[in-house]
Amino acid sequence: MLLRKIRKTPAVCGAVALGAALLLAPPGTAAADTVRVLGYVANNGGGVSVLDTATNAVTTTLIDSTGDSPYGVGVAFDGTRAYVTNVRDDTLTVIDTPTNTVGASVPVGDGPAGVVVSPSGGHVYVSNYLAGTVSVVDAATLATTETIPVGPNADGIAITPNGKRLYVAHDVAGPGTVSVVDTATNTEIAEIPTGHTPTAVAVTPDGAKLVVVNKLSNNVSVVDTASNAVIGTIPVSFIPHGVAISPDGTRAYVTNSEGHSLSVVDIGALAPVAQIPVGSRPISVSLTPDGARAYVTNFVSGTVSIVDTATLSVVASVPVGVDPVGIAIHAVPPAATKLTAGHGQLQLRLLGFTARGLDATLTESHTGKPVAGKQITFRTVKGHPLCTATTNAYGKARCDANVPLLVGLATLLQGYTASHAGDLTHGRSAAHGSIALTLL
Repeated sequence: MLLRKIRKTPAVCGAVALGAALLLAPPGTAAADTVRVLGYVANNGGGVSVLDTATNAVTTTLIDSTGDSPYGVGVAFDGTRAYVTNVRDDTLTVIDTPTNTVGASVPVGDGPAGVVVSPSGGHVYVSNYLAGTVSVVDAATLATTETIPVGPNADGIAITPNGKRLYVAHDVAGPGTVSVVDTATNTEIAEIPTGHTPTAVAVTPDGAKLVVVNKLSNNVSVVDTASNAVIGTIPVSFIPHGVAISPDGTRAYVTNSEGHSLSVVDIGALAPVAQIPVGSRPISVSLTPDGARAYVTNFVSGTVSIVDTATLSVVASVPVGVDPVGIAIHAVPPAATKLTAGHGQLQLRLLGFTARGLDATLTESHTGKPVAGKQITFRTVKGHPLCTATTNAYGKARCDANVPLLVGLATLLQGYTASHAGDLTHGRSAAHGSIALTLL
């Protein structure tokens, strides 16, 4: 590869290992029992496509104006952030996933390619292809705190489930190696000889094995992480590129960029299982948290192939952006919300009261944007239902309520509670509003 800032040609430079754990969001983040599972597709031609796996439709495309040459994608363990390397801009884009907004751009090394998040979510590690280094980004400050020398053409990157070891593939011609980095000291402690031109790496969920994609050997190496020794190789197809491991750790899914297929291999048996035709020049692959589907980026086709892992067949193909490369899939919690209640007026009527102008405004806590189309429930402070209304384009809900005498004047004058129950996209919130008595 020439040492200049040009687009990395995927067939030459390798795919990014997407080793971030695919864990479900913490309980209690939504009123429903299910959560959103979203895919983030880095389009090297510009933008990150956000794919809803429930509908297999692209819901939005995110653009970072300060760095728009996406290559790899990682997602923080709790789903609240996505990190995207910009290979030509030497930056790392930070996305707030609940709201799907670009939050920051972090300078890293020269030619950033791979990205992985520590299991704790505290650090993000970026392999810098042209610099031959790994940038350590503090997730709290969003600043690069250390740079680790690892050697030329640092490409695919993965981390163990305990966060203690980092593995970096070197996309060099001929017999290659994978660097082993101690994350406690941020130093390289070993190099593992593998096949020709290793480009992507992934660790099994138990941390016992490392799977290495050897691009010019047309195979994958399986490494015992305790001894750092290769225990076997598995043939795949022509110019393999990316890899993802099933949640149970038994199978690896390997894209074959010039074979236009996805290989499925049995890690324990060290044997191929199947080869599935996908789109043109597949680069990366990621699995849903339950392992039921594999999503494959097709660089030339500009699509994502969706593979059913039970039937080992393509069930759909989704158009995304130009030159899709990296992909990560993760359960994403709903966006935190803020509800602001207003002031109602209480009027006496025959055998009861009328509470007029009960209102509340719902906004996203992170962005401050109004949230439209959500139902707001208004109750007395003792829980007696008053009325319900739906937020408008400005996030405001407003309604009047006829209230029987038995509720009591004293209770009504204590004000009202407005609440949003929460759903898949926006979390629950509540606020207290006041009620004043108006005499006619």
